[in-house]
Amino acid sequence: MNRSDLVKKLSARQPHLTIDAIELSVGCMLRSLTEAVMQGERIEIRGFGSFTRHLRPPRLSRNPKTGEPVELPARPVIRFKPGKELRLRVNNASVNA
Repeated sequence: MNRSDLVKKLSARQPHLTIDAIELSVGCMLRSLTEAVMQGERIEIRGFGSFTRHLRPPRLSRNPKTGEPVELPARPVIRFKPGKELRLRVNNASVNA
């Protein structure tokens, strides 16, 4: 699902809201979440999961084409950990399918 699919689903469930209002709400929410993660805050959405920012340490890798060692610097990465409810629903859906 992409952003426009999300807006369409929300507008189908909330017909009293305009598409412009829904797009504005989704955009504001995503911007707020992005800014929080950039500042190192932990985001937790109950029943869905949590997003955290971690620092990946520097490491030695290899160029796949030449096999030459390449030093990769430390860099921040975003991690998502699904919540218990989401995990259970996904696992039950795959068992029932």
